[in-house]
Amino acid sequence: MAVHAHLLDEEGRQRLVRHGFLPEREVMTGIGTVPVQVPRVRDRGANADGSKIKFRSSLVPPYLRKAKSVEELLPWLYLKGISTGDFSEALAALLGPDAEGLSASTITRLKATWWDEYEAWRKRDLSGKRYVYIWADGVYFTPRLDGDRQCMLVIIGADEYGEKDVLGIMDGFRENADSWRDLLRGLRKRGLTVPPELAVGDGALGFWTALRDVYPTTREQRCWVHKTANVTGAMPKSLREKAKADLQDIWMAETKKEANAAFDLFVETYGVKYERAVNKLVKDRDVLLTFYDFPAEHWKHIRTTNPIESVFATVRNRTRKTKGCLNRKTALAMVFRLMMSAKKKWRKISGPNRLPEVIQGIAFKDGIKQLQNAA
Repeated sequence: MAVHAHLLDEEGRQRLVRHGFLPEREVMTGIGTVPVQVPRVRDRGANADGSKIKFRSSLVPPYLRKAKSVEELLPWLYLKGISTGDFSEALAALLGPDAEGLSASTITRLKATWWDEYEAWRKRDLSGKRYVYIWADGVYFTPRLDGDRQCMLVIIGADEYGEKDVLGIMDGFRENADSWRDLLRGLRKRGLTVPPELAVGDGALGFWTALRDVYPTTREQRCWVHKTANVTGAMPKSLREKAKADLQDIWMAETKKEANAAFDLFVETYGVKYERAVNKLVKDRDVLLTFYDFPAEHWKHIRTTNPIESVFATVRNRTRKTKGCLNRKTALAMVFRLMMSAKKKWRKISGPNRLPEVIQGIAFKDGIKQLQNAA
C-alpha cells in the first residue's frame, strides 16, 4: 500500500485501500500448524489497460499449505531412512498431531515433483553468465541405494560477480573420464562456452582428463584438503598431526617461493622413511601451487573443494546407518534438493572486484596484481 500510495482515483481519493482478509487457512510449519489470515486490498480505480492492482503475499503465496522449512525437512527425513508410509507418524511426532495431509501418496507425489524439478534444472540455459572458477568432486555415499555405493558428480561455479551456484549434478560410473566428459559437455552445450579460468578438484584422473578435452585452456588446482588426507593416510598415525601441520606450512605460505621452500623441507623430512606418502605430494607439486597466480582474496576459496564436501558431509552422517533402498531417480532428486537448500547459505567470493581482472588475463604474482608491460 505504501508503494502505491501516490495513486488516486477519479474523485481524488487513494486508489488502493484495505479490504479485510482472505479466508483463514492453516499452514504447516516447523512449530506445528498455524492459522493464517492474509490481508487483501481493493483497487478503486484501474490501470490504463483496465487491470486492477492486486496484493500477493510472498510469505504466504496462494494455496500454500506447508512452509518451506517443512518442505526442506522432507528430503532430509527420506534420506535419514524414514519410509514413505511412515511420514505421517514421523511428522506428527515432530510437528504435532495435526500434521495431516502427508500420506504415503502425498510423499510419492512430492518425490515425482522433485524429479521433475531436477529434470528442468539440468536442462536450463547457462549462457547468461560468465563462470570464472569451478569446483568439481565425485562424492560417494550410501543413502539406501540399490547395489553399490552411488557416485554423484557435482560441479559448482563462481560467476563474474562472485556468486556461487550449482552448475551440474549427475550420477556416474565411479569417477571415470567418460562420466565427467558427459557432464562437462552438457554444461558447454547449455551455454558455458567460455572456459573457466580455474578448476579445483581432487586427484581423480577422470575429471582432469575430461577437463582437458572439453576446456583445454582452464588451469588446474588440486584440493589441499584431499591431498592432505591422502598424504597423511599413508603415514603412521603417530606422525599424522605433525605432518598435517607441515603441509599447512606449504599452502599457508605468503609467497610461492616460501611455499616451495616448505615443500622441499617436507620432502627432505619425510622422504626417506615415507617415500610412498611423499610421492603422493610430489607428483602434483605444480598444480597444488597454482592458486599463487590468482588474487590473494580468492585463495581461501580456490585451495579446496570444501563448497561441495561440506554439503555432503552431513548427507553421509545422516545416511550411514539407514536401511531400505533408494533408486537412482530418487537419489538424484534428493541430492538436488539438498544442494539447492545448501546454496542459499553460501558466501560470495571475497574480493569480487578482482574477478574482472582475472577474466581480462591480468597477471597476479603471489596474489598481488602485476603491472602490465607497455608492450
